Amino acid sequence: MADETRRKSPEEQAEQRMREILRAAASWAREAPDALEPAIRAVCIRLAEMVADQRHYLAPLPEPQESERSAVLAIIAERLRAAEVTRGIEQHLQSLAELELRSTGSWSLVQGAQSQWIDTAIRYLEGCGRQLPEKDQPDPYWADDVVAGIIASARALIGVDELHARTEARYSGGIPRPVLPPE
Repeated sequence: MADETRRKSPEEQAEQRMREILRAAASWAREAPDALEPAIRAVCIRLAEMVADQRHYLAPLPEPQESERSAVLAIIAERLRAAEVTRGIEQHLQSLAELELRSTGSWSLVQGAQSQWIDTAIRYLEGCGRQLPEKDQPDPYWADDVVAGIIASARALIGVDELHARTEARYSGGIPRPVLPPE
């Protein structure tokens, strides 16, 4: 009984999130032709790595939660770079790096950096899709859908969904921001 209520260690939490990230990558890859699976997996892993590397830019939590979150995210970022995760997709990861897909922590805070990453990921996947025989090429907007899904999945799995709200609260000077009606 005591084991059921025991809090998971940062290593166990990171391992669980890693399994979920890799499962999400496989899930998004199922939506496209099999030949595109490695490229989709590479984009998913790179995005998850960048999100995990943002641990220094998150609004701080009270201790000991802050230390635990930082440790979990550091472990996730490190494991995403491990050979067992990148095996078979090294060429795609290198191609993404050459397209300057690696982004700084500003990715989470600066809209322009987010847009640049999204555009680069979409262009990369579209290019991979165009290399397939015409009959096997995915629909025109498949890459947009895959990248949007990967972003949502990685952020949720890593646990930075609240990032925008926390940053806004921290830097608004205590002044609540008005909620604008949808356009």
